[in-house]
Amino acid sequence: MNEALVLYQTANRIATITLNRTEKRNALNPELVSELTTCLLRAAEDEDVKAVVLKANGAVFSAGADLAYLQQLQQNSYEENLADSNHLKKLFTTIYDLPKVVIAQVEGHAIAGGCGLATVCDVIFSVPEANFGYTEVKLGFVPAIVACFLLRKTSETIAKRILLTGELFSAEQALAFNLITFVTKKEEIAQKVNDFALDLCNSTSANSLAVTKELINRTTNPWLDQSLEKAVQLNAKVRESDDFKKGVASFLNKEKIKW
Repeated sequence: MNEALVLYQTANRIATITLNRTEKRNALNPELVSELTTCLLRAAEDEDVKAVVLKANGAVFSAGADLAYLQQLQQNSYEENLADSNHLKKLFTTIYDLPKVVIAQVEGHAIAGGCGLATVCDVIFSVPEANFGYTEVKLGFVPAIVACFLLRKTSETIAKRILLTGELFSAEQALAFNLITFVTKKEEIAQKVNDFALDLCNSTSANSLAVTKELINRTTNPWLDQSLEKAVQLNAKVRESDDFKKGVASFLNKEKIKW
């Protein structure tokens, strides 16, 4: 029997959701995206849950899309890629709109889609050793969906720097860019996250948390739905480009890409 790609448990009114695809560095594929979305919705519907912690087993938080998934994308029609892009959009909007505070506990590198997954959470704790980066442009791809959320967290100047270069950056840089909330020592992060979540549970109103999150999200990002619709279309369209096919082929063959 295969082990679950995502683990779910609750204690002290905190739901802990753990990425568990360690042999693939917690890379995103349709199955993991579906299981993760299901777990988040489960937490949303549980009246005993007031906060959600999103973490990962293994040395990497998430390395983005995996090889088999990238290969499949090259064979997809535009309509199939559109549906797939909407699938990822649903995961990100589920986190963003969840009526519970979602706290990311990042103890390893968060790259491409994995970086996007952390970015869309409400509060992000990271160990100093973790690297972040939206590396899609290096593969002929675009970080379309996450850009809609990223631009509300940081400046256009920073967004252009990290999205256009695809550079990796440290947790301390991510903190300076306003992408994450806290940098915490590895030996302390689990306790710090738990203490933060418990404080929310014990000292705040669940309804007030939900309404305040909605207030912040919808008053600062009133055009989010339209932006995401455009991003999904761009995401699907770029997968048909020659550059995307070239980038993926070079990546799969472990060849240096000559742009």
